[in-house]
Amino acid sequence: MSVTSEDQAADLGVAIEKSGYYPTVVRSGVEAAVAGERVVSFLVHHEPTIDRDEVRRHITVVVLTPSRLILCHTDEHEPDDLLPEPYTSTSTEAVKLDSVKSVVVNRMVANPAKVTSSPAPAEAVLTIGWGGINRIDLEPAACSDPQCEADHGYTGVLASDDFSIRVSSAADGQDAVDRLLAFAEILSASTQA
Repeated sequence: MSVTSEDQAADLGVAIEKSGYYPTVVRSGVEAAVAGERVVSFLVHHEPTIDRDEVRRHITVVVLTPSRLILCHTDEHEPDDLLPEPYTSTSTEAVKLDSVKSVVVNRMVANPAKVTSSPAPAEAVLTIGWGGINRIDLEPAACSDPQCEADHGYTGVLASDDFSIRVSSAADGQDAVDRLLAFAEILSASTQA
């Protein structure tokens, strides 16, 4: 899929409206973060989260502009001591495209032995790293001698794991999986050196 010069802002507004999740609030947060830049591509993902005995809704909007990757998260909250009525919280982050270090796409294809043409993944995960959040996984190092009792220290992996989003055809529909993969392709092409 190629990057087009067409502004996708109107389509983004329609997608936010279709989500049905406080569209005026979500659109306001996204528009403020986009700050008038052209929208190259976008991804809107509405998902409920279960918190003990409550279902809370969450929406993630990811926008690609010519120079930035914008992430917008809006959550709903029950009344509390500070705000006596239900409320939403919206956080946005803008990352310069030249800061994006990795675009990782994981596709899960069901019954791969039966696939005869281009597979339609049943699930996909997009992970984007720019160095804002790093995760380290450590484990004890070992040698090949099963009788060895020496301390070999630790070995590990340092991974950039700033943002990750998962969609599945079972929960979100095949269109959502296809949209995530299309967005990932455009983002990946936009971060080429």
